[in-house]
Amino acid sequence: MKVHNKGFTPFGGLDHQTSNIDGAGIVVLPLCYEHAPSYGTGSREGPCHILEASVQLEEIDEEALVDWSAPGIHTVCPISPAGIAESAVQQMQAAAAPFMEKGKFLLCLGGDHAVSIGPITAASKIFSNLGVLQIDAHLDLRSEYNNSRYNHACVMRRVVEDAGLPITQVGIRSFSKEELDYITARGFEPFFAHQIDPMDNEWMDRVVCRLPENVYLTIDLDGLDPAAIPGTGTPEPGGLSYRQVVDLIKILGKKKHIVAADITELAKMEGTQVSEFTAARIAAKLFVFGYICPRWKNHP
Repeated sequence: MKVHNKGFTPFGGLDHQTSNIDGAGIVVLPLCYEHAPSYGTGSREGPCHILEASVQLEEIDEEALVDWSAPGIHTVCPISPAGIAESAVQQMQAAAAPFMEKGKFLLCLGGDHAVSIGPITAASKIFSNLGVLQIDAHLDLRSEYNNSRYNHACVMRRVVEDAGLPITQVGIRSFSKEELDYITARGFEPFFAHQIDPMDNEWMDRVVCRLPENVYLTIDLDGLDPAAIPGTGTPEPGGLSYRQVVDLIKILGKKKHIVAADITELAKMEGTQVSEFTAARIAAKLFVFGYICPRWKNHP
């Protein structure tokens, strides 16, 4: 596993880096990992592009009127897991666990969606009554893909079968027959994108009601519509808007305990910064509505 000790940008820039991790409420863990992508490439560099874009964020959240960096943010040196996929997942699990054990709010930046398996597995061993909320275009419930059980297309299968966690899936609009058979046999009811009313957020309450008290939130950026995030490996049309994702985070943070989160599948597009900047904005919203407001009792 390679650790990049030099030349990386902390979230929000050096002025927002809390050098002493014990003094930080929030830890950002960049996991630069991509293995056997199914379509577009470039997610390995996604974490660094998000970090670079985060420097352009203003400190004050326009909704809550609080500074998203106030709890103290420590960005860990980016990590590049090595070896076979299963070994890489174990390395990411080991990297994530200590921060959650210390009670930090952990945000992992990927990398392809396989990045999520390690931190979610770590969370399952630390938190009781835990469930996973997945924002994604895809079910990611294949048993195996590209000769690996730890491919990005198998993430939620590992969460359900290996970590033994309940899942709620939102924004789904692309899946295989194998996955359809699986959710039918299991009685899973994803929130398919075509069933979501863009003018009514009532569905968000139903999403949150399905979840246990503790929640790990995984955001595959292709869950958003390509109009909001064109820079991703599989930009599926008909996804969630930026505002819908933010509103869901707000409701989730108010009603549940978000223990950790990840943002994955950013693939830089040359000539535009919209995808990485939007991803950085979502991260800052997570800090505000997933950590600051619930703990400081400052919800709008």
